[in-house]
Amino acid sequence: MESLIATYKALLKQEHSDFVRYMHDRINWNNRLIGIVGPRGVGKTTLIIQHIINNLNADECLYVNADDFYFSSNKIVDLANNFSNIGGKYLFIDEIHKHDEWARELKLIYDYHPDLHVVFSGSSILDITKCANADLSRRAVIYKMQGLSFREYLKLFHNIDSRVFSLAEVLENKVELDKGVRPLQYFKQYLKNGYYPFALNDDYKSRLQAVVNQTLESDIPQYANMHASTSRKLRQLLAIISKNVPFKPNMKTIGESLGVSRNNVADYLLYIEQAGLISQLRDGTGGIRSLAKVDKVYLDNTNLMHLLNYGEPNNGNVRETFFMNQLRVDNDPIASSTADFQVGEFTFEVGGKNKGKKQIQSVANGFVVKDDIEYGALNTIPLWTFGMLY
Repeated sequence: MESLIATYKALLKQEHSDFVRYMHDRINWNNRLIGIVGPRGVGKTTLIIQHIINNLNADECLYVNADDFYFSSNKIVDLANNFSNIGGKYLFIDEIHKHDEWARELKLIYDYHPDLHVVFSGSSILDITKCANADLSRRAVIYKMQGLSFREYLKLFHNIDSRVFSLAEVLENKVELDKGVRPLQYFKQYLKNGYYPFALNDDYKSRLQAVVNQTLESDIPQYANMHASTSRKLRQLLAIISKNVPFKPNMKTIGESLGVSRNNVADYLLYIEQAGLISQLRDGTGGIRSLAKVDKVYLDNTNLMHLLNYGEPNNGNVRETFFMNQLRVDNDPIASSTADFQVGEFTFEVGGKNKGKKQIQSVANGFVVKDDIEYGALNTIPLWTFGMLY
């Protein structure tokens, strides 16, 4: 355990940004067992380290990575026992899905150490969803984290501060930034390379490609017990999606292209979605978080569109992808029969600054969401303002 403590202490001494992700204040850190899940690269590890530095006594804490060589011959539950015996109070376990039997061991830690707070995180939400199989569902509180909002991007990249605005405020055109700040000056760059915090680094494109590769070649196959040949089909499927988004999936046609059954295609799409590489817009029978009928398939965020498309992606597709990505954190967008999206009682048509209102003329609570405009009026809303929701 001494080596783990030494690694942890060294990590605390590294330089850490003062910028804190939106998720920090949403987490009830008093819970005894907390899970923070989400796609690779969205800042989960940084969030944990910042919480330790800013809110806890570091000597009562221990951060470990479950992918550490230490765990090749040691169990997490044994580490928890030893840590508790020396007065430890807060155990943080990153990449927990890399450790076999992690769910069962967390259950044992929870039951045997009532004074120990445990926070675990996973780069892939896939294995974390197995919590219920180990009876963790009533013990662990799970928080799902995604990449930077446009609001967070402005703060992290340009030191432009703004509060979070509610959806009601956005629809009433009440979003305002500090005097002199012109949001459209930064918006296009955010769409291209502002979704992941590591975009501050010069090697952003190669790091984002690595995120995609690790997700397709490691995370999903590990979860689904896939052979290498099957994991290659995931890459083929993502290539099909990236060239056609948003599109209405024809499972039979895609299956024929991949050489698999239509049922396998549906499974693959769900795996890729849960891993944070695509989003599926479902119809009104259940919403985005259900297994309702899929109406359209999108890439998860606009940065992936720029990475995976050869040349510039279609502007209309970029706009819809941004809208769905930012809105889904606290809302449940579904397909609309008359326009692009439905959220509760509200209907949205998304387009450029010259977009008309034809699709929403006969719809109550209909809105046109326009790109390339800074201000809105009545039921015309600037697209960028939906990036201020979290």
